[in-house]
Amino acid sequence: MSSINTNASAMTALQTLAATNKALNTTQGRIATGLRVAEASDNAAYWSIATTMRSDNKALSTVQDSLGLGASKVDTAYTAMNKSIDTLNEIKVKIVAATGASAADKAKIDTDIKALQKQLKAYADGATFSGANFLSVSSDKTAAGAAAAAAGTAVQADAKIVSAFNRNAAGTASISTIDIKVENIKLFDTNAANPTYIKNAGILDRQTAIWDSAAAQAAYDKAYAASVAGGGADTAAHTAGAAAAVLPASGGVVGATSTAGVSVFNFNITTVGDQFFAGLLGKVETALKQMNTAATDLGAAKNRIELQKTFTSSLMDSIDRGVGQLVDADMNKESTRLQAIQVQQQLGIQALSIANGNSQSILSLFRG
Repeated sequence: MSSINTNASAMTALQTLAATNKALNTTQGRIATGLRVAEASDNAAYWSIATTMRSDNKALSTVQDSLGLGASKVDTAYTAMNKSIDTLNEIKVKIVAATGASAADKAKIDTDIKALQKQLKAYADGATFSGANFLSVSSDKTAAGAAAAAAGTAVQADAKIVSAFNRNAAGTASISTIDIKVENIKLFDTNAANPTYIKNAGILDRQTAIWDSAAAQAAYDKAYAASVAGGGADTAAHTAGAAAAVLPASGGVVGATSTAGVSVFNFNITTVGDQFFAGLLGKVETALKQMNTAATDLGAAKNRIELQKTFTSSLMDSIDRGVGQLVDADMNKESTRLQAIQVQQQLGIQALSIANGNSQSILSLFRG
């Protein structure tokens, strides 16, 4: 049936052309943006996942920067620690050389030692990067938090390096850190002379006693180390060590004498007799062992940071690839689709033109 009120063919052609134009706009948008899912309306689930992962990737980029900064801080401390170990070895050699030497020679050797002691302080003070120094610190009772302050057992707070941004299955975000135990590696503490503020001094400015007897020194060192290991402060450890040094039951020697307040940083070989040199040498050896352990800790932290940096970089690339698989457009497919849709559009226009022409043929029925 032919009707002048309703052109079914034209309506069908128009609907087809409208659908073709919509598909063309969608394909052109994908080609222009490179995205198959550019808005939530394109695919709500994929858009939500991609948006969250992009946000997480930005956080990981910040983590990467933090790891780079942390690596520089640790590397600075590690370099200074190694130089300090070399310098302390030189001091040890000079103590050996001073044993049995004349007073004049001891004075000359002590001058060299004093210069090396100052250099140790210079290394520690100079090991600063971006305001952080792990080797020369200033501890106080609030450094480790309120609990430590209340207990009076202040220690230097751990240095925390942001190492990861995590999100669990429930969607809760969290941050992981690589902790550097500054209390175990510090060489100097500006509050070392004031037990009111700190618990233990640094490796090089910790003041203990040297004894004129090897047995008394061994007993003192053993009791001192045990006290510190048990959580005791320097003052309590010295008291325990001094008692053991003169107690035969602890391996000490009755009547043994000592020189107190001696540290690796402040000792003077001209003010003590040769009988104290063994204790002095033992003190330097103990400091070297502690510094070797500290250097090992710093080296391990440095290696861990480098591994985490590599992992974070790979993780960011992996997330980028995953997001791309969800929302990126396949340009090969879209270009092929574009050409096909353009042909469909041209055919639709022709079909609509033909359908509109059908109405004109009705006029021929009424011509004379």
